[in-house]
Amino acid sequence: MRAGEWVRLTDNKGRRHNLCLEPGKRFFSNKGHLEHDELIGREEGFSVTSSAGGQYLVFRPLLSEFVVSMPRGAAVVYPKDAAQIVAMADIFPGADVVEAGVGSGALTCSLLRAVGPHGRVSSYERREEFADVARRNVTQFFDGEHPAWQLSLGDLAEELPRSGERADRVILDMLAPWDCVDAVADALRPGGIVCGYVATTTQLSRFVETLRAHGSFTEPSVWESLVRDWHVEGLAVRPGHKMIGHTAFLVTARRMAPGERPPRKTRRPAPGAYGPDYTGPRPADLPPQVLEDTQDD
Repeated sequence: MRAGEWVRLTDNKGRRHNLCLEPGKRFFSNKGHLEHDELIGREEGFSVTSSAGGQYLVFRPLLSEFVVSMPRGAAVVYPKDAAQIVAMADIFPGADVVEAGVGSGALTCSLLRAVGPHGRVSSYERREEFADVARRNVTQFFDGEHPAWQLSLGDLAEELPRSGERADRVILDMLAPWDCVDAVADALRPGGIVCGYVATTTQLSRFVETLRAHGSFTEPSVWESLVRDWHVEGLAVRPGHKMIGHTAFLVTARRMAPGERPPRKTRRPAPGAYGPDYTGPRPADLPPQVLEDTQDD
């Protein structure tokens, strides 16, 4: 391990500390102190004892560990969701990816790892203070500027059409992703994927229905992931007391070729789905019977 690198110390109770190695400096805790010089130059994966007898495991932080402990400007995309986005949006080496809402840079790190040095991740962020935090975090994790990353200030709905960018994948982590659907449709290559990350059911409904009404995307897929840890000790095998429950809903849809529309759904919507209380976008190809039922309501 070299000076300037970040390492993670974990004590015997699972408490974690991240520090940047600097020659001549000390790390202090309620278990005494450690000299940074004792860590520099060693291979990761060892234990060290502090001046007061505290024991620590020393490793470089994993990406999943780094993003949940890094400084935040906005809420981070949790590792469980970042992994789903990389897999289900099929982020591949060399891909051109557009990201709207950089937040604190957590998802950006996963996207950059997935596209590699020959891909491109273009991130758009409306708030300068969030962009500054994300830039510091991404640069810290990759130990310098990543050659595949470009961060721009501005609204995706305005900046993406102006840039003339073409993309294989677009990831929307923002309050109103439905405002960007036209810009996304113009930028995505045929067969490309849009992926939305939304927190509430009202956001979910409006985004999905906007994609349907637009007509240039396949039927959206919607899901969420829940993670529960387990305690395993001899015959004592049971669910853990901690669980990462709902963090956000994920939505994906694929871009049709220009001028093409997906086949009409043959399954009728649930009764009342588009009734008088529904005020959002409506699919353009609702069967006539559904419209009649809606008017009767």
